[in-house]
Amino acid sequence: MDILQNFDFLLQGLKEFSWQHAVMWLIGGLLIFLAVRFDMEPTLLLPMGFGTILVNIPLSGAITQLIEGKEREGALSTLFDAGIANELFPLILFIGIGAMIDFGPLLSNPKLMIFGAAAQFGIFFTLFVASFFFPHIQEAASIGVIGAADGPTAIVVANGLLGPKNEITGAIMVAAYSYMALVPIIQPPVIKLLTTKKERLIRMPYSPKSVSKLTKILFPIVITAIAGIVAPESVSLVGFLMFGNLIRECGVLNSLSDTAQNVLANLITIFLGITIACRMTAAEFLRPRTLLILGLGLFAFIFDTAFGVVFAKFINIFLPKGKKINPMIGAAGISAFPMSGRVVHKMGLKEDPQNFLLMHSIGVNVSGQIASVIAGGLILGYFDPIA
Repeated sequence: MDILQNFDFLLQGLKEFSWQHAVMWLIGGLLIFLAVRFDMEPTLLLPMGFGTILVNIPLSGAITQLIEGKEREGALSTLFDAGIANELFPLILFIGIGAMIDFGPLLSNPKLMIFGAAAQFGIFFTLFVASFFFPHIQEAASIGVIGAADGPTAIVVANGLLGPKNEITGAIMVAAYSYMALVPIIQPPVIKLLTTKKERLIRMPYSPKSVSKLTKILFPIVITAIAGIVAPESVSLVGFLMFGNLIRECGVLNSLSDTAQNVLANLITIFLGITIACRMTAAEFLRPRTLLILGLGLFAFIFDTAFGVVFAKFINIFLPKGKKINPMIGAAGISAFPMSGRVVHKMGLKEDPQNFLLMHSIGVNVSGQIASVIAGGLILGYFDPIA
């Protein structure tokens, strides 16, 4: 009898399989291929790709589904409720990210902070554009945050304004993390389109100024306090980020710092990647609105990159000849740390093997990390959650 029931269940699963499931399997396979073949942020794309296949198996036990009139609880759905719906995973990941960040290049050249702020303009411009396509301003605001290329912030903002069960929240999460991983593909063409060969060859000598240990310890505390006053809703985001950095810089918690940077960050990233895939079912993902969100998210990402470059070119108008800024570093103002900073550095070396932009681009990149978190907090504070 059990054999017959299992056979019936198998037939039901085959009957449920559709072309939409096949498309999602292809998408999952593509993400895995990009992770393995091109080493494109494999810690993000591989779990997302495999999770996409898991949740698109008909009658999959990985997600909670109503089968034969009974709700069967799935492991990924449980993990989603435990770690993403309540924003726990993104916030914990911020501790690990904060422990990875060295604010030394930024503190030795605080002027770089303006490029991190400028690169967030795409968030608000996309908010304006998206408001023409979506009836609720909260939806447009959540989509705009994709442009920051900051997955944890995108999750927190979308959950806060829309709720974790909103039909577009999953698409926003997927877009944010996908574009983070695709930084090496998306940014170089945009940067090249907006800069000349001469501009890309500009050298920026790096003369590091000594930054005291006390300054490095006070910096995360002061930033948290200022951000809390300017955008109270950002306190949890910026606070966890800066707490991780304080662990790094205090000098008495080296073992905790190493754990946060490696074990903790890697573990939470794995959970995030495979759990986000919980919202990549064919029924939720293959919709016109989802494709529109992905398109607007890409627009926001490109515009953030473009405005950072254009802003640097604008600053150069007022600088003397020997003090010009290589406008490519403006693109690192998005929050995809450290991918964007590395992309700019590699582009500089490709144009001129002696042009080392890493410290400048990383300084802009970490400022973008702070700016994106504050921008997310401002949006959370300005708009009420959707009814």
